[in-house]
Amino acid sequence: MEALTLLRDNLRSAHELLEATMADVTPEQAPWLPPGTANPVGATYAHVLIAEDALVNAVLRGGRPLFASTWDDRVGVSECMPLPPPRWQDFSGPAWEEYGPWARRVRISLRLLRRYALAVYAASDDYLVSLRPDDLSRSVDLSGSGLGRVSLGWIVSRLGVGRVDNGAGEIACLKGLQVEAVQA
Repeated sequence: MEALTLLRDNLRSAHELLEATMADVTPEQAPWLPPGTANPVGATYAHVLIAEDALVNAVLRGGRPLFASTWDDRVGVSECMPLPPPRWQDFSGPAWEEYGPWARRVRISLRLLRRYALAVYAASDDYLVSLRPDDLSRSVDLSGSGLGRVSLGWIVSRLGVGRVDNGAGEIACLKGLQVEAVQA
């Protein structure tokens, strides 16, 4: 199997897993504050979507993410996740110090976030379709995030597929914690 096809299939599968994990989440469950420093289900879902949108549309394509262009004010979050400028390549500093407080105060609309998710997934797939196999070995400088120079294939695999899979796992855990909290 060709690497681009594999990455595309893996990202599609990760999106399907995330949506299956979110399928039974209710508007009442989404903002539940778990014990400790974990983030609510809704904020975690929003994080995965906004991060993928920023990665694909701003960092990799060099344009504007959907949340700041065609989906502005329709994403389904009361405020956008803190993202460091320029082009969201420097993943350190004050923006990330604000992430925890944002995740605990943001209000979401599951209905709107689910629509936005479909747009993000389509944009990611369109981007992958536009690539040629040799593009995956192209070096991308992510030094501002502490990652140094990495290949485009690594970015799609780790920061794309990996982040979506990790988000689905976090959400599944948070759902289980809610069940335990209700039963206690």
